[in-house]
Amino acid sequence: MHKISISTELKSRCPNLRLGCIEADVLVSESVPELTSEIEKQIRQISQTLILENISKIPTIAASRSAYKACGKDPARYRLSAEALLRRAVSGKGLYQISNVVDQLNLVSILTGFSIGGYDADQIQGEITFGIGQPNEPYSGIGRGELNIENLPVFRDELGAFGTPTSDSKRTEVSQNTKQFLMILIDFGGDSQLESATQKAIGLLKEYCKSSYITEFKVE
Repeated sequence: MHKISISTELKSRCPNLRLGCIEADVLVSESVPELTSEIEKQIRQISQTLILENISKIPTIAASRSAYKACGKDPARYRLSAEALLRRAVSGKGLYQISNVVDQLNLVSILTGFSIGGYDADQIQGEITFGIGQPNEPYSGIGRGELNIENLPVFRDELGAFGTPTSDSKRTEVSQNTKQFLMILIDFGGDSQLESATQKAIGLLKEYCKSSYITEFKVE
C-alpha cells in the first residue's frame, strides 16, 4: 500500500481537503454490458435533470473550482475531470469507453461530482504527496500532451508529478497490463458523500473488475 500525504501548502489553501483512497487488484478488460448499461442509464438521467449552467453549482464541483482558484488556477481553462465528464453527459456526447477499470471510475465521478484519479499502482515509485504544481514542471497528460500544471493540485512520487484533478498522466495510465490499481477520490469541500462514493467504487471494482484484495483508507 502506498503512503499518501497532503502538503502543508495545499492544505493551507484547501483546509477541508480529504482524499478517499482505494488500492485493489484488477483484471483490466472491456466493460461488460451490465456496466455499460448502468453508465448509459445514469447519463440519460443526468441529461434529463441537469443543464450545463448548473454543473458548476453542484457542491462537489463548486468546492473543487474554489480550490483551483485558491491555488491560483483558472477552473474554466483547466477544467476538472468530473466537470468535463458531466458536461459531456449533459451535452449528449456520452462518455468514452476505455476499460472496465476506467469506466467504473468515470461512473462514480458523474454520480458524485468528485474528480477521481486512477493509476497503475505498479508505476508509482515511493511515497505520494498531493501538493501544488511548480513553474515548468514536466507533465504529459492522457490525451492532452504536455500540460501546464503550475498552480494545479498535483500528485507526485519519487519520479515527479503523475496526477491532477484535470488530467491523469501517461506515466501511470491504466492499461491492459495493469494489475494493481490506485483510485483517489478528491474531496476539496469535506463533503458528506465521500464515504458512500468510496463504497460505491469498491462495489463496482468487485463486481466488474474482479477485485478481491482491496484496501481502503482516507487522507486528511
